[in-house]
Order: sequence, then structure tokens, then C-alpha cells
Amino acid sequence: MNLRLSSVFSVAGIFAVAFILCLFAARFAVSAIEENSRNAVRDTLDENGMVWTEVDADGLQVYLAGTAPSEATRFRALSIAGSVVESARIIDQMLVEDTAGIEPPRFSVEILRNDSGISLIGLIPASMDRDDLLLDVARRTGDQEITDLLETADYPEPETWQEAVNYAVRSLDDLERAKISVDASRVEVTAMAESEQDKTNLETDLARRLPDGVRLALDISAPRPVVTPFTLRYTIEGGAGKFDVCAADTDNARERILRAAGRNGLDYKAQCTLALGVPSPKWADAAELAIDALGELGGGSVTFSDADISLIAANGTSEPIFDAVVGRLETSLPDVFALHAVLPTPEVENALAPEFVATLSPEGLVQVRGRVDSERARETIDSLAKARFASDAVYTTARVAENLPRDWTVRTLTALEALAYLSNGAVTVTPDAINVIGQTGNKDAEAAITSMLAQKLGNAEQYTIDVSYQEALDPVASLPTPDECEAQIAQIQVERKITFAPSETTIDDIGAAIMDDIAEVVKSCGEIRMEIGGHTDSQGREVMNEQLSQARAQTILNELRSRQVLTASISAKGYGESKPIADNDSEEGREANRRIEFRVIRPDPIKEEQTTLEAMEEEVQNEDQGEDAGASPEEPEAEAESAAE
Repeated sequence: MNLRLSSVFSVAGIFAVAFILCLFAARFAVSAIEENSRNAVRDTLDENGMVWTEVDADGLQVYLAGTAPSEATRFRALSIAGSVVESARIIDQMLVEDTAGIEPPRFSVEILRNDSGISLIGLIPASMDRDDLLLDVARRTGDQEITDLLETADYPEPETWQEAVNYAVRSLDDLERAKISVDASRVEVTAMAESEQDKTNLETDLARRLPDGVRLALDISAPRPVVTPFTLRYTIEGGAGKFDVCAADTDNARERILRAAGRNGLDYKAQCTLALGVPSPKWADAAELAIDALGELGGGSVTFSDADISLIAANGTSEPIFDAVVGRLETSLPDVFALHAVLPTPEVENALAPEFVATLSPEGLVQVRGRVDSERARETIDSLAKARFASDAVYTTARVAENLPRDWTVRTLTALEALAYLSNGAVTVTPDAINVIGQTGNKDAEAAITSMLAQKLGNAEQYTIDVSYQEALDPVASLPTPDECEAQIAQIQVERKITFAPSETTIDDIGAAIMDDIAEVVKSCGEIRMEIGGHTDSQGREVMNEQLSQARAQTILNELRSRQVLTASISAKGYGESKPIADNDSEEGREANRRIEFRVIRPDPIKEEQTTLEAMEEEVQNEDQGEDAGASPEEPEAEAESAAE
């Protein structure tokens, strides 16, 4: 019996010892797992710059604590910890830093417009009227489909945000295909214009409407025109060279052509249009050779129309020299080009040589006189003139004559076409030549006339073109500057003053006459930002004076509207007695202080920001340091970009 009990106790003791050993081993294993999990997660978070996190472990569970700089950073910490241990084992006890003191996001909108529709992408303040923005875009773009990809953030609007957005949306009136990038202080416009002239007009209009405090960056490109025929015409007369028209296919070709002209009489800065449609890559080779040959002859003209070249020597050119120069040119020209050279016969004075003359006066009156070869030709010429100009402005006295050249009617009709390019001038047709002389407000008129004559009459036709560009006739360049507009309005009020009856806001008859003159000036200025300021003397209460001056300024604005003046960019403001220009102690001083002023609103100068790659990298680094203080310097580049975003 005792032996049996001893055996039982022995077995029980063995099990007890085994249980204790297992319990000790389990606890040791759990402690090891806790320590390994805590250290592994802690080390991985440190390596990724998450030094603000606190890590603890209890059994298989890992606890994350601490205050994250942002919700995105908290989520990233969970993701990093989940890459070390199973996500189900992670207990999130982290807090997120209060966003009240965090710098607001950068609000921006990108407006993309093309034939398929309009897209709005970006981040706007929650306080902004989103529906009103979309309605304004729809009103300015017609039936185009609008894709709204805007996000909102509940932060205050930047100071000039609304002005910048309004300006960008309003610009859609002029931009059928464009990308407009907007933030509170800058608007960038990338677009394409139909021509160089359209590009100039568009840049001028956009710059004139720019709001205060907003910078404008323009990237307006104009496609190279397709020139058909591809034309170049160079003349030398009296040792002086002149391009009537110049086209080139590359920058290098343009430089070579202009250098060749410089060697042969060109003494001014000429323009040579880069265009499409060149008949041969060796265009510059042929142009150089032909211009140099014309220089050797000492005068005349050389005209390219695609691959056809017409070289006409000046009267009196020696025949042996002409033959030698033309022979060298023919053998040197690239294969594609064909040369037609003309040595004029000595002129014989003929007082009875027929001519046809059409003149255009600065007032738009056209007079057609001279000779035509038939009654039908006269009717055709009269109809063309009335079609190109006002019907009641054409006066035709041409008479029918015999023995005129066979192509006389074609040449007279072509001359009338040339006259239509001018603001004023004359065209003369003789059996030997066509002469065009006059003034224009179109910088490209001379080139257009030359191309048209070459296309319709051929290169062998002799013609001279003396057309001068006048800025005053240019509808864009002739617009007065904002400063000039302000000065013109001020000059009107030097001797005549807009007056109101005491405590009244209506102008008298004299004031109405002054407003007529001011309205004409404002119309001629185009769309510029201007303020109508109302001012009073110091008599009466200050608040009443301010209200009275505001009402009077608004009256002037309404007077402009009644005279069909566009006033979208003109505002009215009453200053009361706050800005005197004279002493209010005398009647003369008070009279001077009671006034209406027109003032151009000028943007404040804004210091340009650095846009170099180094400056941008430095800015990103500073942002990273501010948001993730204490981040490891070995933080991956992708993480730095994420923080910057």
C-alpha cells in the first residue's frame, strides 16, 4: 500500500514539475515575442522618420501611441507597422495634431478648354459659390460640356483669390482652346492663336484686364502660316536694298537670307516670316545665290514664287555683265529651282503711254480713272471696287480705249485688290509695270501684296511696292496707353468742370457736354481698369459727405453707360472729404476739393518668385522639415515628395 502511494506521489510530482517548467517556458516565449515585435516595429518606424510614435506590446498585440502631424501621417504609421506584424495585432491609440494652426492648403484651379469640352480641376475654398462658378463658365462657353473635378477645403479664401478666378473665367471669352492655371496671386495662360496678329491682340487684351495684385504669365503661340506660293522678293534701287516680302522655313535659313541682303544693300532691320510650304530644303541656298547675283548687277529685283525665280535687272545694266552673272546663277542654283532672267530694253519716252490709276483717300473715298479695254471691263472694275470698298465711296471715270495690252484687265483688277490692303494710297498700271504706294496699319500688308501680285501675275511682271506701316493706323497699336487715357480725361476737366447742385447727384447741361467728350476718350482707350472717384469739401458731416460723393461717382458711371461705354472694368468710389487737394478754409479751396477724378487702377509691383530648380528643391526641403520635425535624413525621396504634396 505504501509502495503504491509512493508511486502515485512520484507521478504527480513529475507532472507538477513539468507544468511549472511549461508555464515558465510559455511566459519566456511570450516575453520574447513581445520584445521582438516591439523592437521590430519601433526600428522600422524610426527608419521611416516616424520618431513621434510610441510603441508597446502586450502579448501578441502591438500598441501605437503618440500625436501624428496629420491624418495622412497617422495612416502611414499604421501601414508601416502592418508591414512588420499582422495588421490584426495592431491597436491604434494615436492622436492627430490639431489642424487649427496648420498652414492652409494652396488653392488652385486649372481650366482646360478644347473642342471636346471644358474641365475644371483643383482645390477651391469651401466658402466659394461652386454653382455660381460653373454657371459663369457655362454662360461664357455656350453649349460646351463642363466636367467638374473640383475639390473643396474649409479654409479662408486668400485675399485676391476671387479676383483671379473671375479674371480667368472671363478670359474664356477670348480663348477657344487654352489651359488657364489660377492661384490667388498668379494666372498662367497657355493658348494658341490663329496668327501673329491675333497673338498680339490677345496678349494686349489679357494684359489690360489684369486685376490688382495678380501676376500674369502668358504663353501664347501662333502656328507658322502656310504660305502658298512660298514667296520672297528683294529689290535694289540706288544701292539701297529692300524686302517686299520674305519667307523662310527655319531660323538658320532666315539668318542666312538676311545676311545675304545685308551684303547687298539692306541697311535696316528687316523681317522674314517663318512659314510652312517651302518647295525645297535648299530654299536658303537659292535665296542667297539670287540676292548675291542681284547685288553684282547693281540693281533690279529678284522674286521667288515657290521654285520659280524671276530676276529682272535694272534699266541700263550692261549686257555682258548680265549674261555672266545670270550664267553663274543658273549653274549654281539647286536642281529644283528654275530661273527666268530679264534684261529690260532701254526705255523710250512715250507721252501717250496708257495708264490706269485708282486712289484711296484717308477718308475712304476711291477714285478710279484711266483706260480700260471694254465697257464690260469698266463695269467689272466698278463692281469690284464697290465690293472692296463702300459702294457710295467709289467714283469711276475710266474710259474705254483701244490697243491696250491683252492682259490689261487682269492687271487692273489685280491692282484694285492691292489697293484694298492699304488705309490710303494709290495703284498705277502701265504697260511695263504696276506701282503700289501708300500707308497701312497692317504690318504684313507689303508681304501680302507681293505674294498676291506674284501669284496672279507671275514672277516676270515688273512692279514696285512702296507701302509704309503707320502705327496710328493700326487698330491695336494705336490704342492709347492707360496713362495717356488718364491724362486725356484730366485735360478735358482742366478748363471745364463737372458740377452738381448743392447736395444733388445729377449733372447739369454743361456737365453732360463734358461727359460726351470723356465718353469718347474712354471708348478709344479700350478696356482698362479705371476708378471714378467722387470728392467733396469738409463742410457738413463726414458720413454724409462720403455718401454724397459715392452717389455722385455712381452718377458719372451711369452717364458713361448711357453713352454706350463698356463699364465692366470701371468702378465708382466715394472718398468724401478724406483726400483734399486744397485748403478747405477758403471758397476757392473748397471749390477745388469738390471734384470728380478718373484714375487708372495699376497693379502693385510684385516681386518675382524664384523658379529655379534649386529654389524649388529648397522649398520642398523646408516644408519637409516643418511638417516632420526630426525626420531621418535617410528618408526616401518618394516620402519627401509625398510630404511636399
